[in-house]
Amino acid sequence: MLLCTWHSNGMKSLRSCGVMNVFQDAVCTLNTLQTNASALEQVKRERGHPELQLQAMRGFLQRAGLKVSGSTCAFTEQILRNYGFRTGFYSSPHLVQVRERIRINGQPIGKELFTKYFWQVYCRLEETKDAHGGSMPAYFRFLTILAFHIFLQEKVDLAVFEVGIGGAYDCTNIIRRSWVCGISSLGIDHTSILGDTIEKINTKLFPAFTVKQPDGPMKVLQERAEEIGCSLSVCPDLEEYQSEGSLRLGLAGHHQRSNASLALQLSHTWLQRHFLTVEFSGVSPAPAFQPSPAMIKGLAETEWPGRNQTLKHGPVTYFLDGAHTTRSMQACVRWFNEIAPQHERNAGGPVMRVLLFNATGERDCAAMLKLLVPCLFDFAVFCPNITEAIATCNADQQNFNVSVENMLTRCLDNQQSWRVLNGQEEKPGAELLIGGGLPLVPERQSHTLVFPCILSALQWISQGRDSVLSDPNRCVIPVKPSINAKADPLREAVNIHVLITGSLHLVGGALKHLDPALNS
Repeated sequence: MLLCTWHSNGMKSLRSCGVMNVFQDAVCTLNTLQTNASALEQVKRERGHPELQLQAMRGFLQRAGLKVSGSTCAFTEQILRNYGFRTGFYSSPHLVQVRERIRINGQPIGKELFTKYFWQVYCRLEETKDAHGGSMPAYFRFLTILAFHIFLQEKVDLAVFEVGIGGAYDCTNIIRRSWVCGISSLGIDHTSILGDTIEKINTKLFPAFTVKQPDGPMKVLQERAEEIGCSLSVCPDLEEYQSEGSLRLGLAGHHQRSNASLALQLSHTWLQRHFLTVEFSGVSPAPAFQPSPAMIKGLAETEWPGRNQTLKHGPVTYFLDGAHTTRSMQACVRWFNEIAPQHERNAGGPVMRVLLFNATGERDCAAMLKLLVPCLFDFAVFCPNITEAIATCNADQQNFNVSVENMLTRCLDNQQSWRVLNGQEEKPGAELLIGGGLPLVPERQSHTLVFPCILSALQWISQGRDSVLSDPNRCVIPVKPSINAKADPLREAVNIHVLITGSLHLVGGALKHLDPALNS
C-alpha cells in the first residue's frame, strides 16, 4: 500500500482527441489493451530482469504526463477517512464495474469522471505510441496509471494502493520510497511469475508491519528487511489492544482480526508521520496501543463486498467469498462453517446446502475443492465466469483471456474433481442441462451440475424462490425438464444456503444479479 504525490504536465483536451466521452466506450476501449494474461506471459519471459517492468512503467507514466516525485505509504482508508482525510483507494480486481477499482472517499469514481480521466490518459498514450514502438500499457498497468492521474486531479490527501501480483514485479513498485507498508498473510499465487514457493518471492519492503507469518515466509521477510535496511514489526493480536470491550469488525471471518491489527498499526504510523523516525532494522514486535474512537469506528464500519459477505433473499441465503488460493479457501471454509450453522439453527426445517464454484488461471482447483468437501453440500454447481449466456452490453466483465470452450472445459474438470473427491463414480449416458440454443454442457452425476453462465446457475439453484432473480423483466434461462426434476429438494427445503467461491470474478458476476444497486 503506497501513498504518492504527483506532478502533471497537463493533458490534451478530450475534444481534440476526437473520441466520444461515453462510459461504455471508455470501458470497451480499455478492454482492447493487452490483457493481463498476455502481460503475465511477458513478465514470465523477462523474469530474470524485473527492473525492465519498472522501466516500462516509468516510461508510460512519463508519456501520460505524470511524474512520481516522492511517496509515502497509505493504509486503512476507512480509518483515515474518519479522521477527515480525503482518501483515494486503488484495488483489483473489480466485482461488477471496473470503476470500483478507483475510489474517492470510499466510493467508486463516478461514470462521468472515469470517462473524462480515461480519455485524458488514453489519448496522451495513444498519440505518443508511434515514437515508442507502438507500445501501449497492459490493462492493469493502464488502470494503475489512471489511478495516479485521478488521485492527482481529485486532490486526495492520501491514496491506498493494493499491489497486483505483488513482489518486485508489480507495477505499483514504481513508487520508490514509502513511510510504511503492510504485509498481510502471504500465500502462493501467480507462481509462474513470482516463484512457486514463498522463499522465491522477491518482496520489496519499506519500513514495514506484518501480520504473524509461518517460519519460512518470516525468515524471507526478515532477510529482505535487513538487506534494504528497513524496520519490520510484527503486529500484535487484536485482543492485545487497550480497548473497552472487544473491537468489533465490519468484515466477517476470523482471519480479518489480523488484518485489523495491521490496519491499526499502519494508521497509527501515518498519523504520527511528522515526528516518527524509523532508522532501525531487524524484526521487532509492534506495540499495542489504545485505538482512538475514529479507529474503532473505522474497523466497525469497514465494508468489502464479495469477501465473507452474506446476502439473505427470503428463503435463499448467499454466502459470498472470493477465495482463490488454498490459504484463502481455508479461511473461507472456517468462516462458512461458523456462520452457516447459525442460520440453520433458526430455519425451523430442512436446509439444502449448495456450492457454486469456479476458478481460473493456474489455480489448484482440486486442492481448493478438497477443502470444501467437509462442508457437506447437497449440490455442487459449476459455471464459468460468464454473467449471462444471452449477449448483453456488459463490457465491465468481458474477459478475452480464455475462450468459452476452455472455460466450460475447466468447469467439467472441476466437476470431475468434485466427484472423485466424494468417491462418486461417473454416471454413464450424460444428459444435457441447457436447451434452446444455449451452450450445451453434459451432466455426469445427479448431485453435480454444470451451467453455461452464472445467471443460469443461480436461477436453477434458487428455483424461483429469490424475488430478485425471479423478476418478470429478467430473462429466465430454459432448462430441460429432467434437470428441473433434480431440484425437488431445493423447492421443498425451508431454506437454501449457497456458498459462492473460488474466484472474485465469479463472486462479482453473482453480485451483478443479486445486488442490482451495484449496476448503477
